[in-house]
Amino acid sequence: MLNSQDQHIYSVSQLNREARLLLEQQFSSIWLEGEISNLARPASGHWYLSLKDQQAQLRCAMFKNRNRTLRFAPQNGDQVLVRGVLGLYEARGDFQLIIDRMEPVGEGQLQRRFEQMRAKLLAEGLFDDAHKQPLPPYPQSIGVITSPTGAAIRDVLHVLRRRFPSAGVVVYPTAVQGDSAAPQLVEALRIASSRRETDVLLMVRGGGSLEDLWPFNEETVARAIHACTLPVVSGVGHETDLTLADLVADQRAPTPSAAAEVATPDGRELRDVVNGLANTLQQKTLRQVHQTQTRSQELHTRLLAQHPRQQLTQKSQRVDELESRLLSTCRRRLADEQQRIAFLQRRLQNASPQHHLPRLCDRIQDQLTRLSLHQHRD
Repeated sequence: MLNSQDQHIYSVSQLNREARLLLEQQFSSIWLEGEISNLARPASGHWYLSLKDQQAQLRCAMFKNRNRTLRFAPQNGDQVLVRGVLGLYEARGDFQLIIDRMEPVGEGQLQRRFEQMRAKLLAEGLFDDAHKQPLPPYPQSIGVITSPTGAAIRDVLHVLRRRFPSAGVVVYPTAVQGDSAAPQLVEALRIASSRRETDVLLMVRGGGSLEDLWPFNEETVARAIHACTLPVVSGVGHETDLTLADLVADQRAPTPSAAAEVATPDGRELRDVVNGLANTLQQKTLRQVHQTQTRSQELHTRLLAQHPRQQLTQKSQRVDELESRLLSTCRRRLADEQQRIAFLQRRLQNASPQHHLPRLCDRIQDQLTRLSLHQHRD
């Protein structure tokens, strides 16, 4: 019989679940080195394998969204370095590691060195945006630090000729792989910085393994980029590659060709902009000229209207007009007076005694005659 002091009784699923949670909390992210065995790649795209050494082995799983980013194809017998979360597959109670990163052992050691150096330079502030220099919008001369015989220089020159052919190009030849590459990269940066014969620097090389790209992860190269007085564009490897040079550079590009594009304006777009501005300027100039001509014509007309000669002409015409009106008025007034005088003369003539004397004389004579007849009768 169980009593109250007995411990809690777990179901199998509860125990597996709690064990899984404890493992995931305790070993949330660990690195593990071992040899691949029992590698299986089912149709789901997930990988299942075992990692082993001479004394033990561990079941592992790497899901599709993680394994498709690998740059190599692991095989049974490969010695690898993996990172993952330790847990438990509850359905079977299998102790397992869920892998999110896998590298060959040699590359894994380089990766650890990279992470350590990255943390060191990050703490010193070499990656801070405050140290980033702006790129010139229209560089007159572009420096390229790379191998003079590699594909990267050909890609860069092709892009520069297409996008911005007016810019000059100065190549600072260096090795981009091997033990001599890092010192040569540092020296090229020093020379370019001291000569200042270019406006921007492109540090480029094509893709490769982490070991191939390692010169761009050397501390000396990172510090030389940081100390460079010219803005630096890093275009190292492919888009998935990341180097310390990329982090320190003023601008990072995913490929050498992209670095050339980042450092230059698009000549065709710039030409279209210039042509558009030229057309706008021409239209505005023509409109301004037309407005100026119209205004000038208006002022010229006003000036002619205000000119003393024009005023004198106008006044002279006005005098002539007034003189003509005065003469006309005088003639009309004179004619009216003449008509009135003639009328008055006629009235005067009609009222003159001379007109009445003959009639009066006739009447007197008639009266005398009649008086004389009366006298004879009497």
